[in-house]
Amino acid sequence: MLDELRQIVTEVSKSADLRAALDLIARRVQSALDVSVCSVYVLGGDEAEAVEPSLVLQATEGLNKAMVGQVSLALDEGLVGLVARRAEVINLEDASLHPAFKFVTDIGEEPYHGFLGVPIIHRGDVLGVLVVQARERRRFSDDQESFVVTLATQLASAIRHARASGELMRTGNEPGGFDSAFSARGLPGSPGVVFGTAVVVADGQSLEMVEDREVEDIDHELGVLDSAIEAVRQEFEQLKIDFARASGSEEENLLFDAYIRMLSGGSLVEAIEQHIRAGQWAGAALRDAIAEHAAVFEQMSDAYLRERAQDIRDLGNRVLHKLHAESAGPTEWPDQIVLVGNDLSASHLAEVPTERLVGIVSSTGSGSSHLAILARALGVPAAMGVSDLPISRLRNKEVVVDGYRGLVVVRPRGSLREEMQRLAREEAELTEELAALRDEPALTSDGVRVAMHVNIGLLSDMAPSLTVGAEGIGLYRTEVPFQIRKQFPGEEEQAHIYREALETFVGKPVVLRTLDVGGDKPLSYFPIREDNPFLGWRGIRLVLDHPEIFLTQIRAMLKASAGLNNLHILLPMISAVEELDQSLAYIEQAFDEVSEEIGEIRRPKIGVMIEVPSAVYQADALARRCDFLSIGTNDLTQYLLAIDRNNERVASRYDALHPAVLAAIRDICAAGARQDCEVAVCGELSGDPLGAVLLLGLGIHSLSMSAGSLPRIKWVIRSFSHADAQALLEQAMRCERPAEIRTLLNQALDDRGLGGLIRAGRY
Repeated sequence: MLDELRQIVTEVSKSADLRAALDLIARRVQSALDVSVCSVYVLGGDEAEAVEPSLVLQATEGLNKAMVGQVSLALDEGLVGLVARRAEVINLEDASLHPAFKFVTDIGEEPYHGFLGVPIIHRGDVLGVLVVQARERRRFSDDQESFVVTLATQLASAIRHARASGELMRTGNEPGGFDSAFSARGLPGSPGVVFGTAVVVADGQSLEMVEDREVEDIDHELGVLDSAIEAVRQEFEQLKIDFARASGSEEENLLFDAYIRMLSGGSLVEAIEQHIRAGQWAGAALRDAIAEHAAVFEQMSDAYLRERAQDIRDLGNRVLHKLHAESAGPTEWPDQIVLVGNDLSASHLAEVPTERLVGIVSSTGSGSSHLAILARALGVPAAMGVSDLPISRLRNKEVVVDGYRGLVVVRPRGSLREEMQRLAREEAELTEELAALRDEPALTSDGVRVAMHVNIGLLSDMAPSLTVGAEGIGLYRTEVPFQIRKQFPGEEEQAHIYREALETFVGKPVVLRTLDVGGDKPLSYFPIREDNPFLGWRGIRLVLDHPEIFLTQIRAMLKASAGLNNLHILLPMISAVEELDQSLAYIEQAFDEVSEEIGEIRRPKIGVMIEVPSAVYQADALARRCDFLSIGTNDLTQYLLAIDRNNERVASRYDALHPAVLAAIRDICAAGARQDCEVAVCGELSGDPLGAVLLLGLGIHSLSMSAGSLPRIKWVIRSFSHADAQALLEQAMRCERPAEIRTLLNQALDDRGLGGLIRAGRY
């Protein structure tokens, strides 16, 4: 049964579309289990259109096929509805005796008694039900039940993907393209609603992410393919020579020989060329031909031969890498770019003209991932973790990004389109209204002033920071200049960069954070490979182990500050007083060296980022040793809740308004007050309208955020009194769930006419 299960899974993966996959499942399961009926019901309904969900018969073997697409059951109807509602397996000897049994006319299930219903679940959401029925009265065995459960898990991702793309809603006469509206939902990344044209960033090293494209010149595609194959073939010839010279043996070269033969003609190359002649571009032709050949090996009973499927894929990826190099050419950018990709990063943003970028959609990440932070800095709406979107097929499609809800709608139509256009207009009007607050102070109605600072990562961020009325830089991420270079920048180069930031905000505080790489911020020229990078060699740990890097950066900061006297230095990822003591000693060493070299300079203020739990509990000891504390709510939330904020499977549980996080921030503020040490917040919570209210209530007088968030937060502060914020804080601290806190704060903002800051609307 295991071999049969594996073969079914392989065949399903080769299906042309979901309907073919569902038909195959129904047919093969009926045969494998020798049962009378196998049917697949899929949960339909559209959140954007407010359509109530129902279970629709989408495939069957044994029942009336004419009823496919016609039979629809509500979640409170019949045994199928019961399986979906309970999200658990139901195995019955005689279905007709169960109180939930519902007879459906014209479907042809009158003579069947044995019933096995298995929910199809994807990440906690029920997507449908896989049903097996027997004519006789009998309970299905444990092995049969496990067989069906396993197939249901295999179907889940395919159904989720197809439901998001609208594939299940098309009739058999419609084309396989995306001509009707469909939507997919992820996580909010950066607020706003915008229309644009999808520009897909494909992973050049992944066959699975190769997108479909229209082909104008088939001969050109064949030529590009030939060049790429020849380049890879020459690489293998050289590897064969090098390996034989190193090992003194010819036996190990058998794999290289096999690769060379496959690339020298034969079925694989012919298959790729056939796909090109059928109208595919070279990358998609390679993708499909490799999948077909790999599937042949996967169906073989011999384990060794099955493993050769991976060799085929590795070969395909090598050719793909060369193919991208061969086919790269000038890009014609649309006027309104929505950048879409599987795992977008800051480097991808640099590849498109920023002045045309209006939206970002990533299938991975969350609202607290580095990409979302950059999106907010740019003031660009973003949806993160939209894992159900068929990215490779969105090229040049019209898309709408709702960053408030993490929703992406492709080709909206009718009333939905009208509503989203209205929301986009309102968003533009809100932005214009907020611009009028530029020169106004962030002053509460009872006279408490809050300093409004910005977080930046590049010198290009300076201009938008000035246009929104920033009163200083609360966090300069110095790792960004390191990330966009191919080697560590030298002392003079760093000093030039920092000097420009300090001069731009002369007379105002500029907080330069020392190098904070590792985790989700790697350096290509300084690779760090760890099983758990967020708990590994990152932040202050790395630079203390490499004092030459740390001292060079501190010296550059001090040189840059000469005569300006507005430098503050911030130390990231401090988890123990020993780390702070060692850092202060190095700073003192650098200060003496620079003073001797260029003359007298003013000592900068030194701050500690509080972003790990141990620092919360040692906040008093840390505050005694430094000039200010700056709370990094992003990592603090991640470490307190044990949630990787970049992992879309758990990112929905990441919430900086969790009562535990608020309690930690309260304790840090109390420690700062006891030690007469200033406390600021530079994490993303300070740029959240809900979070800003609570931080105001805690008495934090310095908030730092992205330039795009600053006008919104200024409006919030000017709409509250400090006393009201304190009262809301007291209520929030009595809550046990983040949802309760959000409800409380949402109502408070609504009462003051600020609802537009936290949601775009309902549709």
